[in-house]
Amino acid sequence: MTGRLRAAVARRLGVDARALAALRVALAAVVLADLALRARFLRAFYTDAGVYPRSLLFEQYGSLARLSVHALSGAAWVQAALFVATAVAALALLAGYRTTLATVLTAVLLGSLHFRNPLVLNSGDTLLRVLFLWCVFLPLGERWSVDALRRGDDARNRVTSVATAGVLLQVVVVYSTNAVLKLRGDEWLSGEAVRLVLELDMFTVLLGDVLAEYPGLVAAFDRLWLALLAGSVLLVVLTGWLRAAFAGLFAAMHAGMLVSMQLAVFPLVSIAALLPFLPPVFWDRLPGWRAVPGVRRLPVAEYASSVDRALPRVALPSLPSRVAYWKDRAVPALLTVLLVGMLVWNAATIGLVGVPDAAPVDGQPEPRWSMFAPTPVDTDFWVVAPGTLASGERVDAFRGGPVEWAEPPDVANSYPSSRWRKYVANVRAREPRVAGAFADYLCTRWDGERELRSVELYVVEQQVRLDGSDPTERVKLAATNCSAGVRTNT
Repeated sequence: MTGRLRAAVARRLGVDARALAALRVALAAVVLADLALRARFLRAFYTDAGVYPRSLLFEQYGSLARLSVHALSGAAWVQAALFVATAVAALALLAGYRTTLATVLTAVLLGSLHFRNPLVLNSGDTLLRVLFLWCVFLPLGERWSVDALRRGDDARNRVTSVATAGVLLQVVVVYSTNAVLKLRGDEWLSGEAVRLVLELDMFTVLLGDVLAEYPGLVAAFDRLWLALLAGSVLLVVLTGWLRAAFAGLFAAMHAGMLVSMQLAVFPLVSIAALLPFLPPVFWDRLPGWRAVPGVRRLPVAEYASSVDRALPRVALPSLPSRVAYWKDRAVPALLTVLLVGMLVWNAATIGLVGVPDAAPVDGQPEPRWSMFAPTPVDTDFWVVAPGTLASGERVDAFRGGPVEWAEPPDVANSYPSSRWRKYVANVRAREPRVAGAFADYLCTRWDGERELRSVELYVVEQQVRLDGSDPTERVKLAATNCSAGVRTNT
């Protein structure tokens, strides 16, 4: 009986080694893509000359901000060097070269980058950090890696540990928590929530603009997504092809988000997080690389040998036997505590368990996975920054061109990226000094004959309803005399 129970648990909380390899490649690729997107605004978001100088970061986040290596300097060249270092670590992770070390370095540098400017983060960034936390303790290099090539043919087919349980249950917790919160909102129960989200022009792109024209289809997606979230525990209950199909439904919904909404890396991270749920039967049916036309004739073995020879054989010192003995026993125990703590904490955020009096928070902690729940955002907003040049000409210091208060033809594209939209959302909610730093940054974007003398910063808000939109409202956030450095916050 005990053996059968262990086998049943292993089938549900174990992970195929090939799935772990796919997770490694996917997470490394997401980090590299995210770095490339963030690098476009390196000066704006990560230097003292940008929208969030370190002095303001330290004021608002204190000792937490000082954990960031990126916060050691406000110079652009230092940030660029750290971006390159993170990319190198992610490339090593992608190739599976010194996989555990590459995982740790990528995780540390990624967390450091996130803590340098929390105002541009969303739930996808949080999920990415949490996944890396579990991945540090997973054998991501067991298959399809330089490490595996050098090790030989002694790779495991399946891995079952506290860490595999953690990475699987973490995903279920995200979906389940979000389901509980969504079920508390009338819009989700009525089937109108997704339609309301797609009415927000600041989010919708590509397919989202098309879907908004078909309310019946959108309502069906609403009900399907809510049903999937509510039944997400089946991701660990099901096995075999049923589990693969169920995980595939989640992945398909996230792919739909990717082509419908500007959500930064959230859809990509979510798809990567589903890879460990794919069972052995799925990987067994995948054709090998020799079945791919145009690739089967490539001398892959020769390429692999060339990579092996090119990369140095970095050997880390071995732990003393006694230290290794206690490590092998302490790490699973600590991970078990972490797993239980994660489950209890998330249950507390939605009120399923109480918070002890001795806990480091007062009252119920804020839910971490509240994406568009319990009620979706119902207000569009865009930035207007009237500025006066030295010549007396009036320009929009944020978007360029003349000052236009009317709704842009495409609100989403009025922001340089989804990170900018998230930043502006936090500017609206933060204290005036954050808006003032934004206005100061706008002053520095213009020079020479088109030097800015002064700039005002507004967001124009428009509540969106399914039966039409309300009139717009201008909210003044800050005003700055660029020449004298005199700031007026509102």
